[in-house]
Amino acid sequence: MYCVLQPLFAQSNHIPSLNHLHFFLLILSSVLIAAAGYIINDYFDLNIDRINKPQKLIIQKIISRRYAIAWHFFLSLMGIAIGFYLDLTTHVTLIGFSNLICALLLFIYSVSLKKRLLSGNVLISLLTAWTVLVVTWCEARFFFNYGLNTSRIARLTLLYGGFAFVISLIREAIKDMEDIEGDMKYGCRTMPIVWGINASKIYIASWIVILALSLLALQVYVLQFRWWFSALYCLILIFIPLIDVFRKLFKAQTAQDFHTLSSTVKFIMFTGILSMIFFRFYY
Repeated sequence: MYCVLQPLFAQSNHIPSLNHLHFFLLILSSVLIAAAGYIINDYFDLNIDRINKPQKLIIQKIISRRYAIAWHFFLSLMGIAIGFYLDLTTHVTLIGFSNLICALLLFIYSVSLKKRLLSGNVLISLLTAWTVLVVTWCEARFFFNYGLNTSRIARLTLLYGGFAFVISLIREAIKDMEDIEGDMKYGCRTMPIVWGINASKIYIASWIVILALSLLALQVYVLQFRWWFSALYCLILIFIPLIDVFRKLFKAQTAQDFHTLSSTVKFIMFTGILSMIFFRFYY
């Protein structure tokens, strides 16, 4: 919103559909839906988590299962209600409906899809990408206005949405390898259980190579505009950590090894999204 959309709106003298308060509410609704998703996931994964991460148990250790369900429904309803409020009070459409779909998909994921090969990973990656895409969706009515550089908005939205999708695919697969012990005991059919650890590593490595080559191509492109600091940032805080994950992936054996890789991927997620700030300075 602040690094991509607002600079373009300022150039074309357009006012965004969402003011600061409405944008905060959009963020809040996404956070509430995600929090509800985490709760219901922990609820259904209680037995698995007792094996995979007993030190991080919250359900039954801090709050009861009954209160967990209550919090799940309360947070989901709040997130959905805020979405419909935005639909009614702004020019955006279908935010309430999309929040409802996201909440339902997270519930289905926790109940069933998480235990299936690839489908759960793809769903979570799509929902992660949606948190980027939804911001542009809120300003979609301007895509029919030729005074705004909508092609640049579309390119950058797809760029960061694609990045969020691929990096989430990588992390979800690494998490499956980290949690293989508990998942196997309770009948899950995740990638490392179905394909094996080595095949799962090849799958992850393939996505890392695709992402790394895409990042290199992007930096070669932006260097023609003398975006030196942007390229340096990408090299040090995104590309090198990504190569480090690739290097350590095939050596990883224990749950702690995979946990360390997962934490590094989360760092890459964070620095990748923060790279948007350069578009505010270079526009």
